[in-house]
Amino acid sequence: MISPAATDSVQNFLAAQQALKASAENTIAAYQADLLGFLAFLAGHHGGTMGMARIKATSLSDMRAWLAHERSRGASARSRARALSAVKSYFRWLARQDGDFDPTAVLSVRSPKYTRKIPRPLAETAARAVIDTVEMQATEPWVAARDVAAVTLMYACGLRISEALSLTGRDAPLPEVLRIRGKGGKERIVPVLPAARAAVAAYTAICPFPMEPDDPLFRGVRGGALNPRALQKVMEKARLQLGLPATATPHALRHSFATHLLNAGGDLRSIQELLGHASLSTTQAYTAVETARLLDVYEKAHPRAAGGG
Repeated sequence: MISPAATDSVQNFLAAQQALKASAENTIAAYQADLLGFLAFLAGHHGGTMGMARIKATSLSDMRAWLAHERSRGASARSRARALSAVKSYFRWLARQDGDFDPTAVLSVRSPKYTRKIPRPLAETAARAVIDTVEMQATEPWVAARDVAAVTLMYACGLRISEALSLTGRDAPLPEVLRIRGKGGKERIVPVLPAARAAVAAYTAICPFPMEPDDPLFRGVRGGALNPRALQKVMEKARLQLGLPATATPHALRHSFATHLLNAGGDLRSIQELLGHASLSTTQAYTAVETARLLDVYEKAHPRAAGGG
């Protein structure tokens, strides 16, 4: 059992994360699940109620027992690393609230190693074929137009599915540049290609629901906000028809956008800004092109790297 004080402490931590770091709702939900799971384990491990005093007394052996438990129940190395990160963040915050509390035992635990999965890009011909095939999945013309508009927008602008579906009637007709709020509340400016503007215009022209400023731009068949799963299913059908691998997902369109720009000679720094990545190294890993090509682009973007000065 977790004491009311411990539960309140977790909720206060989550509120602080959301307020100070503008963490996404999905991130906060994952943190909450990980922390409550951790505290529930400790309560069972020690027996009795898990209060603040016991939380602050968490030892290195407690941490090892918890990670071993997570591994034994089938949690992947990536899941364990994410959960450990949440626990460490909570204990850092807790130490700032209580100057007499030393979180070293928790913070010293090493994170499980895992290989970060990188989505594979679609070939340019495959990306176009996906858009064409998506159009043939729906029986209602406006739904077909909606799916084409959403998929075209994700590919043409490098948007995450959540970013595309966060657009509202206020964004239509699409301007030449969009202000996108991405992960952690970070804003970026993304140019919108004519093909994407045309696809969205074709959809809004026949959408049976009114496009009020605060209404979602992409609508479900009953008029509410379009569920991401609907687009994922459309992509699944399209890739099966085209014989594409399971990696051909909506997120792969964003990856394809970046890779195709880079292969066409795009500047790595510019692509980083378009994707909204915090660091250049993330973009390098994400684009997954040959090391020699990355270094060449990096040196062109940063003359000092080539000159040694």
